[in-house]
Amino acid sequence: MKKVTGIGGIFFKCENPEKTRKWYADNLGLVTNEYGSLFESRDTEKPEQKNYLQWSPFKSDTKYFSPSEKEFMINYRVENLKALVEELKKSGVTICDEIEEFDYGKFVHIMDPDGIKIELWEPVDAVFTSDNKNDTTK
Repeated sequence: MKKVTGIGGIFFKCENPEKTRKWYADNLGLVTNEYGSLFESRDTEKPEQKNYLQWSPFKSDTKYFSPSEKEFMINYRVENLKALVEELKKSGVTICDEIEEFDYGKFVHIMDPDGIKIELWEPVDAVFTSDNKNDTTK
């Protein structure tokens, strides 16, 4: 079973997410919305398939990264999240919550040995090819 298949998102804390998004848009050309920016890539094993990575600044006081106290969180793309979570439980990995399912995929959070919260995502990339391409609310 494949586990991590790529990076699904990069999330970081900052004082003013709106100002940060605007700076990246103005200075580096990122196409941003209220959630950040969505990057498109291709799966090397299935080049016809589009993949997406979400870049998102969060307010410095966000609780979304809890219980981690780190300034960032990485989202990893995975296959078969349910089976992977069962495997992680058997290995003693801390599972922070239950698997949640949305139209754009399934999510769960785990902790690594350094206290970094990790988001695991079994994506439904086809959702992002619609007119709502950058709407990644959860």
